[in-house]
Amino acid sequence: MESAKNCISSTSHLFHLLNRASRSLLALLSLLLLLLLTYNAAEIFCTHFPLPAKTSPEPASFSPERVAGESRKWVPVASSVMYAVKEEGPPAIPKTHLRLLRKSHSFEGFANNSSPKKRRRKRRYPFKILRLEPKRFSARVKEFFGENLSNSSCEVRFFMTWISSLESFGDREVFTIETLFKSHPNGCLVIVSDSLDSRRGMRILMPFLDRGFRVTAISPDFNYLFKKTFAESWFERLKRGNVDPGEVSLGQNLSNLLRLALLYKFGGVYLDTDVIVLRSFVNLTNSIGAQTVDLETKNWSRLNNAVMVFDKGHPLLYKFIQEFALTFNGNKWGHNGPYLVSRVVSRVNGRPGFDFSVLPPMAFYPVDWSRIHGLFRGPRNSTDLKWLLGKLRQIRSQSFAVHLWNKQSRGLVAEDGSIIRRIMADCCVFCNSSAPTL
Repeated sequence: MESAKNCISSTSHLFHLLNRASRSLLALLSLLLLLLLTYNAAEIFCTHFPLPAKTSPEPASFSPERVAGESRKWVPVASSVMYAVKEEGPPAIPKTHLRLLRKSHSFEGFANNSSPKKRRRKRRYPFKILRLEPKRFSARVKEFFGENLSNSSCEVRFFMTWISSLESFGDREVFTIETLFKSHPNGCLVIVSDSLDSRRGMRILMPFLDRGFRVTAISPDFNYLFKKTFAESWFERLKRGNVDPGEVSLGQNLSNLLRLALLYKFGGVYLDTDVIVLRSFVNLTNSIGAQTVDLETKNWSRLNNAVMVFDKGHPLLYKFIQEFALTFNGNKWGHNGPYLVSRVVSRVNGRPGFDFSVLPPMAFYPVDWSRIHGLFRGPRNSTDLKWLLGKLRQIRSQSFAVHLWNKQSRGLVAEDGSIIRRIMADCCVFCNSSAPTL
């Protein structure tokens, strides 16, 4: 009897030990599973660049920003190098762009891609931009233009910059190049772009090369272009994560700085890629265009940086770059672009050593962004036709270029008889029998 009790007790004790061991093993397995899940989460959500906490974004607005309390006077007017870069509008721009169909030579808006939607990921492309460090930027530019840039065989030197993808370089941008060579057949064009500096990119440019036009694409070297300017230290802080890039596209803000650095380093004319060139810029020197004027005083109230003409090392460019580095705000559309040039010019206007001209809106911005749709609209009646022909005559006689305000016009279709269709017939290089005629 006693032996049976001892046996039962031993069995009970053994069962108890086994039960505790199984619970310990289960706890150990749970801990291992938890560690595995934590590791996976860290791999998925870890960031590669330290970013400071973002400030609350200010709402984007197209309304004019006061730069000094009152309108500005025109500054008295005389480079022959051109730059262009894609200008984006305010934040939240859909990934569509206005397309120029080669066969009909008419603008049409793209429909939204019907492919299945992919899971939305955190935007990290700007940091890929920061890693671009080509070694031969300066050498390739000098080789293309000739070692002595001042005695280049190019009648006019053009630079465009493109920090977007190759797929987004559409027919509108190609047509902009057409207008440049139409007005400057002996000019040269360097597109400062990583995406276009490729075999696929050169296929886009090949039709121009086949026509004998001088064009190439070269990847940017930000370190070289920003060296020995206020942009150099700002760019280093950005790469270290000590600058808040903000809600506005970092690519857009880098393009605002890049255009200034290109002009400061080489001198010439900068153009956005949504600017149609109407006539030669050869006789323009150290000029910037007004976007709007005060109706009462007739003085400028807002400048724009979509078209700029400056000599190499011009002091106003130095001030623009300094203002960018010291007052950068990535949360407010236009703060580092059109508003910046307006602020600086309002401060230096009239000071000795700053020799430049402010051209009236008709020079580059004959139609405001809020009315750009009127250029794409065909005449509905005799009254429309009269206005259209009058506006066309005014643009042809007074404007060097027409800014299409990409954000507002990319979805518009150029109707038959519209001002845009008529201008396209004037400025096309790859014209054909189906192109609109005057």
